Order: sequence, then C-alpha cells, then structure tokens
Amino acid sequence: MNGVLKCVAIDDEPMALLVIEQFCKRKGGMELTTFSEPHIGLKEIRRTNPDLVFLDIHMDSISGLDIAGTLPEGCCFIFTTAYAEYALEGFNLDAVDFLHKPFSYERFEIAVEKVLRRIEFRRSSVPECLVVKQEYSNVNIPLNDILYIEALGNYVKIVRSSGGHVLTRTNLKAITDLLPDKTFLRIHRSYVVSVSSVVSFTRTKVELNGVAELLPVGAQYAGQVVEVLGK
Repeated sequence: MNGVLKCVAIDDEPMALLVIEQFCKRKGGMELTTFSEPHIGLKEIRRTNPDLVFLDIHMDSISGLDIAGTLPEGCCFIFTTAYAEYALEGFNLDAVDFLHKPFSYERFEIAVEKVLRRIEFRRSSVPECLVVKQEYSNVNIPLNDILYIEALGNYVKIVRSSGGHVLTRTNLKAITDLLPDKTFLRIHRSYVVSVSSVVSFTRTKVELNGVAELLPVGAQYAGQVVEVLGK
C-alpha cells in the first residue's frame, strides 16, 4: 500500500493506547489518533473515515462490539482486548484480527499486515458481480441488478431489480465490504442501497426505483446519506 495508513485507536485504558502508539511508530507509515472516550472517538471516525481502527471491546460507556457495527463502510478494524471470550463474536463482525492483551509487537505487526493486504485487495479488484451462497449453491449476482440489501438476523436479503431476491447466511458488513464504495451506500444498520437506484431521499427515508416502500435512514447514517446522495 502506498501512502500513510490512517488509524484511530479507542480504549478507555491510557496505557493500552500508549502501547498501540509506540507500536505504530515502530511499524512506520501509520498516522494514529487515540481516544480514551469511545463516543468522541466514534464521532472522529465518522468525520475522517480512517483506514484502520484499533478497538477495545470491554469499555465502561459502550461496548466495542456495538461501535464496530456502526463503523463506516470499508473501514478495517482490529479488536484489542483482555477478554478472549469475545474473539468469536468479534470475528463474526468481520474484524480483520483479534489482539489479546498483552500482545507483542510481532503479533501487532502480523495484524497490521493483514489489514494492508485487505486494503490492497479491495483497491485492485473492482467486481462486476457479487457471488454469494444460497443454501448449497453459489449465486452470481451482477452489481447493477442489486436494488438494496437488508440484514435479517443471521441472514442477508439481496433484492434484485430484475425481480426476486437472494437470501444468504452472512452479515451485512461482510457483504458490503465486497461492494465498490461509491456504488452502494449504507443508510441504516439493516440496509444498504444502490446509489443509482435512489429516486429521492430525506434524512429519515430513501425512495428506490421500483420499490413501493420507503426504506428508513438510521440517525447515525443521516449525515452520510445527505452528503453522498446530495452531490
């Protein structure tokens, strides 16, 4: 990856932030901003859209697991925590890696290299189709045939402009990470829409071509919706 990796670290333990800061300096090519107050850190993440977030899980004011679910699309994140029992749930949220405190510099470097590989892969591959598994078969869906994507518990429903939908067992973030950034937009915790299919929008609702019902806009996504769709 060329250029500097923009990073944010959120942890309510100052010593933990200091370790990450020292490791980032040692690695080089990383620009880090740290926050001990999770809500302030999340606000900065939404403002700056960093490449990578180091995220503690067990914090007093909010869980890092909850923060992970609201990160901007395409934002990679690594969980850093002393509680190993959160590892499975963390990976289900599509974390790039899970660093169990106290972690070594070598283990930190491995996690960052995984992030760099994921970013390079995204930049080098612009897919024309999305391939998902439905029951026991792989389904190839052209990107221009996707109206919107909806999270339904442990499944994701992909609604097609040609009619019908595909139901696949995964989470919404894992699906959207496979999509081109400027072609699709997350408008809600449960919805991602095709930008080209949007007919009209407000800060609370989005109307799509060929879809009778208006889709809701989540409060935390309203600013991004107005910014992207208002251009």
